[in-house]
Amino acid sequence: MTEAWRPDGEDERRGAVGPVRVRVPAKVNLHLGVGPLRRDGYHELNTVYHAISIYDELTARRGDTLALTMEGEGTGELALDDTNLVIRAAHALAGYAGVLPHARLHLRKQIPLAGGLAGGSADAAAALVACDALWGTGLSRDELAGIAADLGSDVPFLIYGGTALGTGRGEAVSPVLARPTSWHWVVAIADVGLSTPTAYRELDRLRDSGAAGAPLGSTDALLGALRQRDPRVLARTLGNDLQDAALAMRPALADTLKAGEAAGALAGIVSGSGPTCVFLAADAASAERIAAELTAAGVCREARVAHGPVAGARVG
Repeated sequence: MTEAWRPDGEDERRGAVGPVRVRVPAKVNLHLGVGPLRRDGYHELNTVYHAISIYDELTARRGDTLALTMEGEGTGELALDDTNLVIRAAHALAGYAGVLPHARLHLRKQIPLAGGLAGGSADAAAALVACDALWGTGLSRDELAGIAADLGSDVPFLIYGGTALGTGRGEAVSPVLARPTSWHWVVAIADVGLSTPTAYRELDRLRDSGAAGAPLGSTDALLGALRQRDPRVLARTLGNDLQDAALAMRPALADTLKAGEAAGALAGIVSGSGPTCVFLAADAASAERIAAELTAAGVCREARVAHGPVAGARVG
């Protein structure tokens, strides 16, 4: 822990004088294997995270209190009080570093709410990186990821970004070493989000009734496909155990998946707990065409083109 605040309230650190802006990406799960329910209430996960080029931006300025404002996706729906992961992240960092949690935070949100893209987790990661720079706490990425693990399972990955293996409840992150490759994606965003805890409960129900598909095996095939750098090989290895639950709760997603594949996607899966669907394209031009056809088909609110992997939360 760094030195505490002086009694007169003046901070001895040298933090940022002007505003700090942090961009943070969305994530998709290229492989999401869901194991049994653990005694702590979480499921054991074996997942491959992948950061893609859909971003939220958080700006942190000096202030006399801790306050959050926002614009974009979810404005008017997302609480801006102490229940928000951004505020919780700022408090967690301040407590760890021994500083006062004073900042004016503004969130520009493009990642949809409850979309299976870890938007809330991304914003928590952005808050940790932004406030670390603003307050001059000087923590390493690993230290920030340690704080992040207490905030949510996906938050540590979004500190790092790239492509990574997640184990435990998802919070234990190891980078995937592969030759640099840019994969092209189409992200089909639904009108209304899905609750992640509800999706896990639905998967448990389906498994108890025998209605769920066979659980995914190891990540070896997918990790090998990433090293081959061939999108057609990667397409054959994508998988998500939560897809059965998302389709059971939102049957119309089957139409979205069919439309993407009919438009030429190499593969399509539900992202995380849904309801966003992501499609792997052969190249950038194919991704643009698939997005246009999905939009024209009316099977999603919006179809965006993205690429990955990209870096995690970064100042600039």
